[in-house]
Amino acid sequence: MAKYKLLEDGTFFAEIPSVRGVWANAKTLEKCREELAEVLEDWLFLNIREKKNIPGFPVGANIKMSAMAYA
Repeated sequence: MAKYKLLEDGTFFAEIPSVRGVWANAKTLEKCREELAEVLEDWLFLNIREKKNIPGFPVGANIKMSAMAYA
């Protein structure tokens, strides 16, 4: 679950605490949500490519990606 904060400088910060390294910071809440989704997508692609475990998926789950996902 994502957590959002309004920072003192007026920007928004978001993170997904259960997914280390997935966070975003933007001027608007909507842009922050968009950036967080992009960061999470990149994190997923990288971890699938590296065959690492993904929180919430069974260990050893067989996830296939098309070649386009690597472009």
